Amino acid sequence: MSATQPITSATGKHRSKPTNIRWSVVIILFLFYTVNSIDRSSLGVAMPTIVEEFELSATMQGVILSAFFWTYCLLQIPGGLAADKFGPRTVIGIASAVWGMFTAFAGLAANGVMLILARLGLGAFEAPYMPSASKLVSNWMPPKRRASGVTLIDSGAPLGAAFGGLLVAWLIASTGSWRWSFIIIGLSTVVIGFLVFLYIRNHPREHKLVNEAEVELVSISAEAEGEKPGVSRANITAMVIGRLGWAMVFWGLVTWGPSYLSNARGLDLAAMGFATFIIFLCGAVGEILSGFLADRLQKRFSRNFAFKLLFGGSGAISLAALVALPFVSDAGTAVVLLCIGVFFNLFGGLYWTIPAMLAEKEKVGLVGGTMNFAGTSAGIIVPIAAGVLLDVTGGYEAVLAFLAIAAAVYLAASLSINFSGTKKDAAVV
Repeated sequence: MSATQPITSATGKHRSKPTNIRWSVVIILFLFYTVNSIDRSSLGVAMPTIVEEFELSATMQGVILSAFFWTYCLLQIPGGLAADKFGPRTVIGIASAVWGMFTAFAGLAANGVMLILARLGLGAFEAPYMPSASKLVSNWMPPKRRASGVTLIDSGAPLGAAFGGLLVAWLIASTGSWRWSFIIIGLSTVVIGFLVFLYIRNHPREHKLVNEAEVELVSISAEAEGEKPGVSRANITAMVIGRLGWAMVFWGLVTWGPSYLSNARGLDLAAMGFATFIIFLCGAVGEILSGFLADRLQKRFSRNFAFKLLFGGSGAISLAALVALPFVSDAGTAVVLLCIGVFFNLFGGLYWTIPAMLAEKEKVGLVGGTMNFAGTSAGIIVPIAAGVLLDVTGGYEAVLAFLAIAAAVYLAASLSINFSGTKKDAAVV
């Protein structure tokens, strides 16, 4: 039976089977977020080659690597507001064209200052992507399918980190120049972004391939969700603190995890690179799984219970893995613990479902931007904090303790959020 072939309802009336364009939109946003994450991670892979050409000091390298987060963090809220005001499709289309050009511009840099400017521009125009994607999910997906949709998209971040290094290294080796790797990736992003813009729409009813049954499925499901409790100060505070705690763990492992494996666990470059790839691939799998688990659990339990169960398990197991690391002596066991910890830590991608749960549609972008402002702040704070702890203590135990405390904060704050969408649901848990 085709996607649009008429079927007979219980009342004897014929109606069309809903099309599945909503899932194609989600998959395209996931693939494009993977590209987004490759763009941002490319510099770290190319840095050793760039250092040889520009003769950069360690301090200058740190400034260049962190510059992305300055604008990425500051423009999360404006990016969310732009998605609310101008529509997520327009924002993604314009932003991707500009961030692609800034990626290519990095390949033309003559010195460290030009690289900083390229990274500032990249961060500024990548900032609106996830608030816009989150808003698109809230427009396109029924409430009971939003978790799997948004976590699939957000899993592009660890996948981009995992595969980006392999791609950039291959481009450098193939072209013989780090510059061409940036130019090729940047221009490819512009083309891909244009194709994404041509395909997606802000709402299902605006897409020519969507039939009336799919529009009805999404709209009726959204109406059945019931009255939302509103954007309460307590919920927003808990959401911001929880996202900050989660991101401290994630960015701490992204920025200092490879050094920990090399310096504290004695892995050589090849082993460290492979271990890092496996660890974050586990994270991507964990995030995708968390979305499908959330959708399935909501069919059997209240939404409040389902999400607290998932966030509770995520926070508790990632905390346990971090606490256990200093007590294992074998490098292989340490890698296994990190795989387990990151797998469950990436359940935190479910945070992108929270804005659509708690905010009115016209404020989903703003709330999503506010939430991710907290998360990206960790990308600025945790690398510096971990470096200071290493200098002061001379070992990674203090860094792991710091990340364990962040995991505990993530756990406690997540369990403090009221995920209920209706007063009736709130009474269940």
